[in-house]
Amino acid sequence: QVQLVESGGGLVQSGGSLRLSCAASGSIFSISAMGWYRQGPGKQRELVATISRGGTTTYVDSVKGRFTISRDNAKNMVYLQMNSLKPEDTAVYYCSARSIGTMTWGSWGQGTQVTVSS
Repeated sequence: QVQLVESGGGLVQSGGSLRLSCAASGSIFSISAMGWYRQGPGKQRELVATISRGGTTTYVDSVKGRFTISRDNAKNMVYLQMNSLKPEDTAVYYCSARSIGTMTWGSWGQGTQVTVSS
């Protein structure tokens, strides 16, 4: 069982930056990967970025070159650095964890709102 808590969302101007943080607790040993999802108004939830246990990262095409996912194992934290933000990045961002032995994202945070004004 993993508990996740996001923070760092807010209101930012187009072209600005934010860093989202996710604190993990509980059965951290069971995590095989961490990721960030987002869901904008009237849109489906999409997987934005992932980082595997081995450090491999993936990004959705729309954020490549602008967003960076990273982790700090000593602090049980994962981050999403978001630069050159656009209004279309406006969404609720969710931290998620994938458990060892599965291909599903079974643990979720409460979400943090990111709003980018034009």
